[in-house]
Amino acid sequence: MKYRVVFCLIFLFSSAFSSVWGEKKLPPKDAEVAVYDEEFDNFDFLYADEEFDLSGVDLVNQILDEAYNHIGTRYRLGSKGPNAFDCSGFTSYVFRKSNFAIGSSSREQYAKNTPIKPSEMQRGDLVFFTSPRSGHGVGHVGIIVDVDPTTGEFTFIHASTAEGVRVNRSTDGYYSRRFVGVRRVF
Repeated sequence: MKYRVVFCLIFLFSSAFSSVWGEKKLPPKDAEVAVYDEEFDNFDFLYADEEFDLSGVDLVNQILDEAYNHIGTRYRLGSKGPNAFDCSGFTSYVFRKSNFAIGSSSREQYAKNTPIKPSEMQRGDLVFFTSPRSGHGVGHVGIIVDVDPTTGEFTFIHASTAEGVRVNRSTDGYYSRRFVGVRRVF
């Protein structure tokens, strides 16, 4: 055991001081690029046994693509699409296209899906707000499009009463004052 420790120390010191005492030989400029590329390729063995599941990312992209297909579609209370939507009709329609039953009203969607902290929100999560008619309860729902993890600000797509299906920011005055919470579907 002592010999191993001594050998390791000698090896470390000799390799550390070899560049100081020895002559440093740099490879040609082209060789540096080749070595650089080879180093990254050599780390493939670290992930050889892991399978990366991108199905969640693909599913979120599919849901958001479907949502964006309806930008500009008019708002109509109680409508479930595709020619007109109310807020919960829009979210339930978009998720149903990807075989998810999330509930039919914004209150049901809030109650049925998994609560998460605002700091954990991701693209594809449902975001909830109060509305003038709901008092302090849930009255409006949208789908998160993008999140800034440093500030917690987000953009969301929803069926707005005034402008139909559109994208808004969480910092917009109306929505920043009415935020209720976030729910995850999958």
